Amino acid sequence: MRAFFVSLLTAAAFSGAPAFAEFAKIDDQSEFMKLVTGKELKRPFVNLEVTADGQISGRGAAWPVTGNWTWKDGYFCRDLYWGGDALGYNCQEVKASDGRIRFTSDQGQGDSAEFRLR
Repeated sequence: MRAFFVSLLTAAAFSGAPAFAEFAKIDDQSEFMKLVTGKELKRPFVNLEVTADGQISGRGAAWPVTGNWTWKDGYFCRDLYWGGDALGYNCQEVKASDGRIRFTSDQGQGDSAEFRLR
């Protein structure tokens, strides 16, 4: 059963989503923080919080998500753990539009995950 949820969380965290509006690239940390401060990042089975002190916390499926992040050369760089398993370090391009935020792995060259900001 855990393997099913690992697959589900991985798909939810790194799958593409249809675009409803034009997304604008977020280039600096202060702009990013204005978007996420006091908000939850939500998508099916995933609920995360990214805080100004460099922490990531929340839940993915039934397991806790923890990690830390920094802003480096225009990218959101995070080291993430889900249910105690390391998901690894990755620097991601960030784009936002109309209450949504999209992270694209491998500095914008990999898979994307889109979240609602609530």
